[in-house]
Amino acid sequence: MSISQLKFGHQNLNSNSIHPVNLRFQSSHIKFKLATTRLHSSTSASLTQPLVPEDKIRATKHNLSPNINRLFDFLPGRSWWDLGEEDEADMVKTDNPVTVWYVLQRIWRLVADDKLVIYIGLCSLTVAAVSEICIPNLLAASVFAAQNGESLVLYKNLKILTFLCFASGICSGLRSGCFGIANMVLLKRLRKTLYTNILLQDVSFFDREPVGNLTSRLGADCQKLSHIISNNLHLIVRNTLQGTGALINLLTLSWPLALSSCFICILLCMIFLVYGWYQKKAAKLIQDSTAHANEVSQEALSLVRTIRVKGTETKEHERYKRWLDKLAFVSTRESVAYGLWNFSFSTLYPIILGGMSILAGHASAEQLTKYVLYCEWLIYAAWRLADNFSSLLQCVGASEKVFQLIDVLPSHQFSAKGVKLQKLRAQFEFINVSFHYPSRTKTPALDQVNISIQPNEVLAVVGLSGSGKSTLVHLLLGLYEPTQGQILIDGHPLKDLDMRWLRENIGYVGQEPHLFRMDIKSNISYGCSRKLKQEDVERAAKQARAHEFICSLPDAYETLVDDELLSGGQKQRIAIARAIVRDPVILILDEPTSALDAETEYYIQELMMRLKNEEKAILFIAHRLSTARAADRIVVMDQGRVAEMGDHETLLSQNGLYARLHRLQNNNCL
Repeated sequence: MSISQLKFGHQNLNSNSIHPVNLRFQSSHIKFKLATTRLHSSTSASLTQPLVPEDKIRATKHNLSPNINRLFDFLPGRSWWDLGEEDEADMVKTDNPVTVWYVLQRIWRLVADDKLVIYIGLCSLTVAAVSEICIPNLLAASVFAAQNGESLVLYKNLKILTFLCFASGICSGLRSGCFGIANMVLLKRLRKTLYTNILLQDVSFFDREPVGNLTSRLGADCQKLSHIISNNLHLIVRNTLQGTGALINLLTLSWPLALSSCFICILLCMIFLVYGWYQKKAAKLIQDSTAHANEVSQEALSLVRTIRVKGTETKEHERYKRWLDKLAFVSTRESVAYGLWNFSFSTLYPIILGGMSILAGHASAEQLTKYVLYCEWLIYAAWRLADNFSSLLQCVGASEKVFQLIDVLPSHQFSAKGVKLQKLRAQFEFINVSFHYPSRTKTPALDQVNISIQPNEVLAVVGLSGSGKSTLVHLLLGLYEPTQGQILIDGHPLKDLDMRWLRENIGYVGQEPHLFRMDIKSNISYGCSRKLKQEDVERAAKQARAHEFICSLPDAYETLVDDELLSGGQKQRIAIARAIVRDPVILILDEPTSALDAETEYYIQELMMRLKNEEKAILFIAHRLSTARAADRIVVMDQGRVAEMGDHETLLSQNGLYARLHRLQNNNCL
């Protein structure tokens, strides 16, 4: 996080960061201004987050090193400096310690293909820094040459000064441009790498990692991490070169004075060691708190209709406020720590001036002028260098979760090459399949399930809510793997098949149809591997009884899908068309008629009967038993087990669970 702006070079402030202090320095005196802390919580992410207890937000002291903790105990307020405990969900567990060197290595791998831009930037930086460090010497010499009437020396120095200023200006502009390009390349590749790796994870990964948290890492954290190149690394190199040049000039002028300046710089570095580590931990907590605050806000805004109907605006406000309080809690301490860091500089700087006054009798006026200029340059370079390192440590703190997510191994479905069958006959079988979700390990979703389906067959699965109907679909789609047992497709274990190839042959309609913010034609053709013509899209829409209402829209198939544009039933029909247009061998429908009227439901039943005669296997989850009665076989699920199996008439004659559900639905219809 960049938190300072200096007269001799500044760092751009991150939009997500805290702007606690604004310092302005002039050549011989210091103006210190402690500005009001401003908090920004802008990120494109959100997540469903439970209400956070106050004692969880304000817990024990954060895990700083013991020595640094002891130092802060001696400061006024003592426990006031506690940053609070890191939330368990945000704790990073990785075999590779996240150090500055580790982060720099990871960043270099991302930008190595464009290293020429960085090399040009470094060369320009070096030329600019050397040019700038020569200016005080020539400037002082020119002033005293003018006073002494040495016109030839004055004109010579002015020519050199003009050249150095031009060289410094041109190289500084080239440096800024090159490192700006490198920053853009790093941010692009960092987000691309992270996003690609997230997309390749198992579905169980998204059960553990809230989507809002992931989008926050893609947005705010990657943006902050990219500042290592644009705002931190090249400024560290620049200030190191300028400080070294100033020290060399000081040594040539007077080594006792130079050593006194070095002593002050060493004191600044010692103070920085404490401050830097404190800022690193604070930066990570700020990033996490900002992510959680925005996760809560996005969730509330996306469910604003529910909130308005339930009248829970005050409750949502409190949820959001809790994370803002956590953010303000840490940010305030970070801001005060930054103020103390600057106070140490403003206290030590007069010591240098006083020392120079005492030793002024041992140097000429010209030497003393050069010394003052180079001493100021050295101290400012040391201060800015420490400030750049502090910002670098904050970026390192924000990088932990990003690199942890990048290092998560992708799903074996994408890393391993599976088997592609020459022809898919659509015969699949569940053999003693048991399964429990990763978040509910003690509650089995399926228990010893045995089901088979043949080509040209329609299999309906019915049962009470939570009986495991949708879980069967999730396993068949390869979203999860069985805890026990196996699933065979045409005699081959499902896990050995190429899942991308298999999914190209499966048409799927979920309980809640999800449409993308794109035109209707693109929504229907979404995910289809073959190139579709307009006639193909319209044919599928007609089969799904969606063509008429699509044509009635202003732009027909080119109409952009919006939440308010289509009803639930219309969205479901588009989702059915999207499944049909793929010409799948296996068609899976998870309660496809839940939002359809009776007439459309009838046509969908007819469609399933027609598709089954085309050597397709159809599996559908039925909430309405009137839809299930047309199936060849009906599987009745109860608490994760197959309770009954048979056709409609057989199950009614058994007078079991199916018959009871059938009577209940018939009574409700009366």
